[in-house]
Amino acid sequence: MGNRFLVSAAHKSSGKTMVSIGLCAALTARGHSVQPFKKGPDYIDPMWLSQAAGNACRNLDLYLMERDDIVATFARHSAEVNLVEGNKGLYDGLALDGSNSNAALAKMLDLPVMLVIDARGMTRGIAPLILGYQAFDKDIRIAGVILNNLGGKRHESKLRQVIEHYTDVPVIGAIQHDERLSIVERHLGLMPSNESHVASSKIKQIGEAIAEQVDLDKLLALSQRVPLTIPHTAHISPLPLADKVRIAIARDRSFGFYYADDLDALEAAGAELVPFDTLRDAHLPQVDGMYIGGGFPETCAAELEANISLRGEIKQAIEGGLPAYVECGGLMYLSRSIDYQGRSYEMVGAIPGDVKMHAKPIGRGYVHLKEDEAHPWPRPNTPAKQIKAHEFHYSSLQNLPSDTRFAYHVERGFGIDGERDGLMLHNLLASYTHLRTIGSCYWATRFVAFIQRRREQQRSISTRLNEKTQ
Repeated sequence: MGNRFLVSAAHKSSGKTMVSIGLCAALTARGHSVQPFKKGPDYIDPMWLSQAAGNACRNLDLYLMERDDIVATFARHSAEVNLVEGNKGLYDGLALDGSNSNAALAKMLDLPVMLVIDARGMTRGIAPLILGYQAFDKDIRIAGVILNNLGGKRHESKLRQVIEHYTDVPVIGAIQHDERLSIVERHLGLMPSNESHVASSKIKQIGEAIAEQVDLDKLLALSQRVPLTIPHTAHISPLPLADKVRIAIARDRSFGFYYADDLDALEAAGAELVPFDTLRDAHLPQVDGMYIGGGFPETCAAELEANISLRGEIKQAIEGGLPAYVECGGLMYLSRSIDYQGRSYEMVGAIPGDVKMHAKPIGRGYVHLKEDEAHPWPRPNTPAKQIKAHEFHYSSLQNLPSDTRFAYHVERGFGIDGERDGLMLHNLLASYTHLRTIGSCYWATRFVAFIQRRREQQRSISTRLNEKTQ
């Protein structure tokens, strides 16, 4: 037997992320092995959950992933205690039939639901809320309720009496309102933990508060389940490599948006990931390729601008043909400049365009891409399929040359200009879209193969030059 459960809520901003972080920290502190999962496309919550649990959080996305891929991902990475944090409300989702809702994920993985309810201003009205959530889908098991933002012990006592009288759902936690438990928010959600100087102490504080106000023993008793069987899924075989390729990967306060499954896929395909810090490192490591994911470079723009030597080396490397893949924040960093809060900051300059930040999102949500035949990465001899991915950006890339080449046509979403994404220059592919190595999209394997092919070409050229000089 093991434990697994879904932390969900009646609506977003109910405190489920704070509760999830706290449960990961509290259960880990008690000696349990905790594996966090996050529903949907998200980087920031998983960063906090990973740090709280000490295990890399895995994303489960009903829109981007097939059922067997979701079950296999969950089963393959399962630990003693498995916590899945939902997104939005329990029954919320894009589809009218709820097929991509949190409830659908709960049914798919046989997850008891721990429902977090923001109880501010509520008393007797909490009963019909719980009863309605139970009645809406009889296949969903709401195993327990965690009350949040309580106004004191008297408020808690009233709510417990109402819930016990009218429903059969146990109250497993009652969290008093406490500003100290909040985490600073930004336009994409919480402040990333890689930016928060006090992340460790904040997680410890939240964990201690949850341990005091949530009955962890009751939670574990209600969430016991037989482990899931791992279904057979399609396996993308890495292309044979003579030896490993070294890929520089930006990991710092500016750039931290990476899916654990993508990093695993890069290594499985034959890559050695070499981290570097765009804020502090003066030089780019000796590598065969480069990968810069998303983040918030605008908040560190002054520091990025000040690191002149690294910016110069990256620009020189890309212009010299270094294979590189960058997403969103990485694209912003490689541009000429970032216009943010009334000031322009000089960036790498490898991309002949300028980034402007906006108050409202330019592209946000799921993306459908059609790959162009000019896409530089190797692929099987099959027709290019539609790629499902996602984007989150409040910036736009402006002043591009009219002859700019692109790898994708955007069929849903915005990308770089509303119609295209995947800017191609030298051996660089730069995109606002965030890809995931799932389903028909196996970008990690292809990128590693592209780096290997480029390296072999360079070695062949060097060999011929040496032969001529002898």
